[in-house]
Amino acid sequence: MGRLFRKMLAGDATIKEFSTISVGDGIGEKVYLQAGDVFLDISDNQWMLGLEPLTFGIWIESAENKAALDRVKEYIIYFRKDVPSDLRQPGVKALAVAQLNYFNRIDDQRGTLFLLQVKASVIRHVHPLKAKLFYQKFYKKPEVSFEKLKAIVTAYSYPRRVRVISFQQGVDYNYIFPMDLLGDIRQSGRFLLGMRHSNQVLKKIMDVEKIVVSEFPASYKPVIYQLGRNHSASPPPLDQLPFPVMPTRQFGFYVPEWVESYKEIRIRKTVDLGSHMLLFGEWTEDMVLKPATPRLHHIHFLHFLHQKNHGKVYPLV
Repeated sequence: MGRLFRKMLAGDATIKEFSTISVGDGIGEKVYLQAGDVFLDISDNQWMLGLEPLTFGIWIESAENKAALDRVKEYIIYFRKDVPSDLRQPGVKALAVAQLNYFNRIDDQRGTLFLLQVKASVIRHVHPLKAKLFYQKFYKKPEVSFEKLKAIVTAYSYPRRVRVISFQQGVDYNYIFPMDLLGDIRQSGRFLLGMRHSNQVLKKIMDVEKIVVSEFPASYKPVIYQLGRNHSASPPPLDQLPFPVMPTRQFGFYVPEWVESYKEIRIRKTVDLGSHMLLFGEWTEDMVLKPATPRLHHIHFLHFLHQKNHGKVYPLV
């Protein structure tokens, strides 16, 4: 019965929380923000930075758009699989919709980062009854309500890129681990990282105020995930890592030899988001080592299932 039930819900797809995919030619999904009667395409300027409560960072540079966000304190974000036929109606056929409240902001000389927290969400990847069945059978946990599941599905209806974080303190503390709660504000030279307070390396990073973020090929997923499962206050010695490393140019932090590029980032500000701390920094070095190849991203399984059911999926990794 269990196998038949799974097949009824997901066909031949393996049910999990997140699907890991490779994205090479660009992300097809689009994200739109409604602030009052103003609609903005924020696809390239929205990032998930905290989980409890679920917090988005929205980067705004235009004075006109900043004024539009300043006029209201409640917002709507629409997650779509494509560009809407009418840009003033992005909610039509949207896969997910989130209602958000203003929480905080960071004003920078190059723009403003608005921090918005989800208060309610709607998902349309599968029939509402099927979504409830998925929750009851596979996702229900003491700390995960159905509302929380919907918020997570909403956030991961847009591929979230995984990057490698490198940090060093002293001679023996070299920490390398993966993250997907981060954002690259390339046009402004800024970088965002949302790190759990429970991560024991967070305080050390805040003390040193330096970090390195690297891009890597999706094919290195197994070794990266192995590092992610071993979060510890005592990282393994460099000679025990399952790959060779090299020092970065300015900070001398160690990155895997197979990374394609890295940014050396100085942390300038922090904001407590609840379960996570936002680290707001600017990079002082952007080193390209190899041509870019398809990169590893996360999407929620229900988003992957919707793609699969409509014959358009990213390659699984």
